[in-house]
Amino acid sequence: MSDLFQNSGSKDSGYSAKDIEVLEGLEPVRHRPGMYIGGTDERAYHHLVAEVLDNSMDEAVAGHASRIELDLLEDGSVTVRDNGRGIPIDPHPKYKDKSALEVILTTLHSGGKFSGKVYATSGGLHGVGISVVNALSENLVVEVARERTLYRQTYSRGHAQGPLAKVGDAPNRRGTSVTFRPDTQIFGDRQKFDPAVLFRMARSKAYLFKGVEIRWTCPKSLIKDGSDVPEKSSLHFPGGLKDYLTATLGARATITPRPFAASWKAQDGVGQMEWAIHWPADGDGFCSTYCNTVPTPQGGTHESAMRSALAKSLRAYGDLVGNKKASQITGDDITGEACIMLSVFIPDPQFQGQTKEKLVSIEAGRMVELALKDRFDHWLSEDPASANDLLERILERVDERQKRKQQKEQRRKTPTRKLRLPGKLADCSDESAEDTEIFLVEGDSAGGSAKQARNRKTQAILPMKGKILNVASASADKLKQNQELKDIIQALGCGTRADFNVEKLRYERVIIMTDADVDGAHIASLLMTFFYREMPGLVEAGRLFLAQPPLYRLSQGGKSVYAMDDAAKDAALKTEFKPNAKVDISRFKGLGEMPPAQLRDTTMDPSKRTLLRVDLPNRSREEELEESRRTAKMVETLMGKKPEMRFQFIQENAQFIDELDV
Repeated sequence: MSDLFQNSGSKDSGYSAKDIEVLEGLEPVRHRPGMYIGGTDERAYHHLVAEVLDNSMDEAVAGHASRIELDLLEDGSVTVRDNGRGIPIDPHPKYKDKSALEVILTTLHSGGKFSGKVYATSGGLHGVGISVVNALSENLVVEVARERTLYRQTYSRGHAQGPLAKVGDAPNRRGTSVTFRPDTQIFGDRQKFDPAVLFRMARSKAYLFKGVEIRWTCPKSLIKDGSDVPEKSSLHFPGGLKDYLTATLGARATITPRPFAASWKAQDGVGQMEWAIHWPADGDGFCSTYCNTVPTPQGGTHESAMRSALAKSLRAYGDLVGNKKASQITGDDITGEACIMLSVFIPDPQFQGQTKEKLVSIEAGRMVELALKDRFDHWLSEDPASANDLLERILERVDERQKRKQQKEQRRKTPTRKLRLPGKLADCSDESAEDTEIFLVEGDSAGGSAKQARNRKTQAILPMKGKILNVASASADKLKQNQELKDIIQALGCGTRADFNVEKLRYERVIIMTDADVDGAHIASLLMTFFYREMPGLVEAGRLFLAQPPLYRLSQGGKSVYAMDDAAKDAALKTEFKPNAKVDISRFKGLGEMPPAQLRDTTMDPSKRTLLRVDLPNRSREEELEESRRTAKMVETLMGKKPEMRFQFIQENAQFIDELDV
């Protein structure tokens, strides 16, 4: 044992106390931004705005602010301004030489939302939001108007560039203003704020709290062609979530004529909630939940309680009208095709992670179930005709669920008894597989655009969440457990490997639709590898295709031309437009950027689009066997478990690369 300690502590090991790093202040944030905002990608980039906006929303929800301004500036900065109380600027009791403002902006886990004395409910709870934004910003300017006086302080990468300065009198102003530009050292110089994302964020916040007006401004130069984002807008919705749901559904037919929408407030005034739920006839639903105006895309206790309350209430109604089958209704049966908006406000909510994507507060579940069930009971009894229509549709879903459980293979249902498949599949309505197609789409954003662009009769959409599992290097157990792959297999209904039967394929064409960039090509290659390994018969039958979205949009006056790549762009400039004329060139970063109408015209409309069929060459039997061996070897080299084989391939073929898109 003594030898062990001598060896481990010897000078030769080169590991001593001087190797232990201590990160102070906001250094941990810059060192590991993913721990605080989930990464450095586009989603994390826009999350910075959400953190600042949530602080202003907390002031509004607490009754201290009625107006919030969100301005996207020409230089890529964002300003969030409110007319609330303003962050305190007096010296902090614990740090005598610093104002409370500077402590909040430069110290993790500092703020006024821990005890519940200042904010009964709030979206910011960990005391890290605004300090994280400060740490990850190239520059940040905060202005506070309190007691008819304006104060200002400037920061760079988390450090104050000078003391808090008294700017002058501000007799007609109150509240806090934060202007910041994210740091290119952290996010790179290609990331920019997307006006569409920020406008949707502002609009959703306005819907979530009826008492606030959010004023939006954005320079026209930053708004993309074809976008419906306004330069200026005043967002105020007295009807709250009901207004949002009505606007979202538009003219779509619904099972019941009116939505189940209401609000509730606890007797002590602390907990409150609002909801709006409707059941569209086409079955294309969604579920958006929030806690203290913060989106919870992964749901949580409030969403689970909502499903439970609705199911209990509808089961009780079924029993009341003598329908014994209603006892089999589950929460998924009643919410699976519903359009749902649920917003709760509770003190001290508990989330999973700093990005607050899932609520885990038990109290929230109890509050939701208590409030929701009683009001749904009344809503059903007030209109028996609508309640019976809803009950009949939900019982159809019960039948479909039970049939799926009994049957291993899937088959097409009629439009009135549409099969609800796993995942986020938006199915088509045709009974036969003839002339139907399913699009495997990269990302929820692109999936949303594709759902609006599709022909509902013949085109189905299955959004894929990021890059799927690489089946060439994964174990059989991992493959079986991967939800994305299970959704694809179940949606197609034709089985895999030895159980594959092309006659049971639920669609005539399977189309991979990814962004026209490197990441999109990687996702397409992973999907092609999956089909080659697990459903080779699909490829052999010529049923697998690649969509060809354009990379560029060229416009001049009223004329627009799309180009698939640089060569096509250059050719179009020469042949489609007048010489020396100014042509606006837009480069699509992803499918989600394209308005549905453009996505339909360029990529999804069979009469206008271009598809590439994934095929294996026709050869003699001997040539076919040899080609099959070469193909299998190539797949194993590029996608298999041995990285050294890929490295060797790159070394051997690098000399043939003329251009490299990184």
